[in-house]
Amino acid sequence: MRGVSEMEDYERAGLLAGVAGVAALGGRAAIGAARNAARKSVVGRPDPYHGIDLTAMYDLPASTVTTDDGLELAVRTLDLGNVAHGEAPELTIVFVHGFSLRMASWHFQWQQLAREWADRNYRLVFYDHRGHGRSDAAPAETCTIAQLADDAAAVLRSTAPTGHVVLVGHSMGGMTLMGLARRHPALFSAEGRVAGVALVATAARGLTEAGLGEGLQNPIVEAFRLSVRRAPRLVQAGRGITRSALEPVLVAASFGPTFFSPALGRAVEKMIQNTPIETIVNFLHTLEIHDESTALPVLAQVPSTVVCGDKDRLTPLPNSVRMYSQLGTDSRLVVIKGAGHMVQMEEPEIVTDAIVDLVDRARVALPRPRRRWWNRKRA
Repeated sequence: MRGVSEMEDYERAGLLAGVAGVAALGGRAAIGAARNAARKSVVGRPDPYHGIDLTAMYDLPASTVTTDDGLELAVRTLDLGNVAHGEAPELTIVFVHGFSLRMASWHFQWQQLAREWADRNYRLVFYDHRGHGRSDAAPAETCTIAQLADDAAAVLRSTAPTGHVVLVGHSMGGMTLMGLARRHPALFSAEGRVAGVALVATAARGLTEAGLGEGLQNPIVEAFRLSVRRAPRLVQAGRGITRSALEPVLVAASFGPTFFSPALGRAVEKMIQNTPIETIVNFLHTLEIHDESTALPVLAQVPSTVVCGDKDRLTPLPNSVRMYSQLGTDSRLVVIKGAGHMVQMEEPEIVTDAIVDLVDRARVALPRPRRRWWNRKRA
């Protein structure tokens, strides 16, 4: 059996190898991002989102939800129309954010839908995943899609104990909803409460098979993950190098090649920077092994919408097309030309319109056809 010092030497070697390799990967991404910025830089060109404040969402009525394993999730809700305190809304729409982000990534949808549905008795619910935003830190062993799915179920029980709900998930948030369907299929049945699902820039499986996601499946990332779990003191020492290596990969995938808004770019970068490095590294493994294909037939029982930008390098368009093909006749595919992974921020009105359309089509699963008496006798 290895001694402690020998084990730390082993972990240190893995960490240093990881730093060198991921730095190279991050450097290539950073160079690409810089080239994009150079192409976009036009003297005197106004920034359409100058002065944007994504933290404004945290001014909404606040609450917390306690997960099944005792963590506290930060939640914000907005009741529209004439929903009185303590009353159930006509419909609840729950928004689930993506990997290394926070609820503020739905900033534009919150504002646009508040105007669109000002006279509807709807409730909008936003929350931060464990380990993200203002929610509690996530123990390494809980950084799984299955755990996020159970967290989502807890949020539903707390914020929408009765009535129908529509679920909207971006990136890892979409994977969370697939996990919810797999682990809690009764919610999506004729007797259930889910009346629609929007899957935005996500994938049922194969994140590492194409696009920028290929860079996440390699021994370098594995070295970081082992170091986080088994030699955290070494990660503390190399935290700055780790972050500077990984963040450019995530930032470079955020927007399409022609998108211009330095302010919005900085806002997304800040969300990623404020996500603990342990959270990012631990959830990377979840993204690598993610496969929720078996959840699609469950989701297919309710209306759905699949949204993706055709320049998304993290969850490329073919992933969305495959999901759409398995979601039945009451599914719609929205492809947004030129948009990257943060499609709900890059083209917010198109994504918001897709959500409005989904809500207009919302219904719970149809009951199974009743068998005729002669078929029952034959069976």
